Amino acid sequence: MQALYQLDVQGSVLLPRLMAEFFYEMEGDSRTRQLAWEWTNGAWAKVAEYDEMIGGSTIRWQFSRLSPVDRSILRLSVHQLISCPDIPPKVIINEAIELAKKYSTDKSGPFVNGVLDAVLKKLRTEGRRTQEQ
Repeated sequence: MQALYQLDVQGSVLLPRLMAEFFYEMEGDSRTRQLAWEWTNGAWAKVAEYDEMIGGSTIRWQFSRLSPVDRSILRLSVHQLISCPDIPPKVIINEAIELAKKYSTDKSGPFVNGVLDAVLKKLRTEGRRTQEQ
């Protein structure tokens, strides 16, 4: 989420160098850094698609008005919902809510929950995520 935030705020012109520095300085073992790198690259590679999904799932709220923190949390979570079938949707959504509570406003947790629930329903309708997952 922090790497996606940096990309959102600073832009992706310096992506390789910026991300290499970020993940080098990040705490955790090599597997954690590798997953974070993969999720960041995956989410950023499809940022336009994910932003459209997120924007279409917000009720009475323009995508452009979302805070960079909330956008980053939602982008990461949408990527995980689509690309990580081994992680149950409840886990992805709960983690997103916890990130929102920790790094954003008091209202962000319920907002993130509502948006991700709507995205998940769309993914299931499109056959991109099944009920069991």
